[in-house]
Amino acid sequence: MAPALVLLVAMAATVTRAPFGKMPDGATVDIYTLTNIHGMEARIMTYGAVVVSLKTPDRSGRLDDVVLGFDNFEDYLTRSRFFGAVAGRYANRIGNARFSLDGTTYELAANNGKNHLHGGRRGFDKVVWKGEPIDRGGDVGVALTYVSADGEEGYPGTLNVAVTYTLTPRDELIVDYRATTDKATPINLTNHSYFNLAGEGRGDILRHLLTIEADRYTPTDDTQIPTGEIAPVAATPFDFRKPTPIGARIDADHEQIRRGKGYDHNFVLNGGAKASAERGSTPTPYHAARVVDPSSGRAMDVLTTEPGVQLYTGNNLDGSAVGKSGHAYGKRSALCLETQHFPDSPNHPNFPSTIVRPGTTFASRTVFAFSVTR
Repeated sequence: MAPALVLLVAMAATVTRAPFGKMPDGATVDIYTLTNIHGMEARIMTYGAVVVSLKTPDRSGRLDDVVLGFDNFEDYLTRSRFFGAVAGRYANRIGNARFSLDGTTYELAANNGKNHLHGGRRGFDKVVWKGEPIDRGGDVGVALTYVSADGEEGYPGTLNVAVTYTLTPRDELIVDYRATTDKATPINLTNHSYFNLAGEGRGDILRHLLTIEADRYTPTDDTQIPTGEIAPVAATPFDFRKPTPIGARIDADHEQIRRGKGYDHNFVLNGGAKASAERGSTPTPYHAARVVDPSSGRAMDVLTTEPGVQLYTGNNLDGSAVGKSGHAYGKRSALCLETQHFPDSPNHPNFPSTIVRPGTTFASRTVFAFSVTR
């Protein structure tokens, strides 16, 4: 592999680019390495807009990679579990792989039983994005763009999509999403990183302390499609309004826990109503969740402009995915906090709308802010 080329230097922060692999058709896949003034490092791949690694310090200053993934590109092609990827055109599930819009019914790929998941068989996680380095006064990042053709995976409209990752001196990884379309279409974009704040491959996340700023969640049927109900979290295993170990109630005798094999549910964020009303602009992100690993002292705060967040606790990981440094990723070895609009929103008029029309711009921001506790 050729040595990385330093493209931009801002203060002590750098962004570099290097080849990471090739697609079956010969297209080159690059990886961008972002480093801030504290040595925090994020590596972003142009295939799938994937966060390949994210190194953050623990309470003693030791840097560890806190996201699951692979050491080589070939594994992302053949064994990916959406590790670190951008999911779209519609993240999460659409029931019965269809929706109606303006009098037309659109049929999508049924790639999750009878339902549609994360954009279909070739969603945004499986395409090569165009990357450009960025420098914003000491913040460094990469701007990724992709044009999704009209009819791709069954969706209407040509969609011009941009995802920008920015690493700041404040130890934040900011993800900005923007999109425009020439036909009305549903859009729901998220990042699907699997986090273990102790370090990837270092056991499970059951002792991580989780707070989610949500009084309600959306229960699902037995295929994990929302029923349409927006239910209170109070007196259920879904109450994370105060810091709670993830493992405290993950195997509770509760129908929703049984259906998800643990947590795999959308939480209705308390700040989401304002965010939905301002979806055409980029409102100020509000606090959505906080995760703390007591063993390392690492903490991650999630801020977003989205109305929901999907908590997934790696329930379907079974050790068959062997990741970085030969680590076998077992059940509940990581968690995802996927900021989003709600699953199956095109089929639930009572949910915040995900429809974007010509002449408007989809804009969303999520911030993963890292710190340490003593």
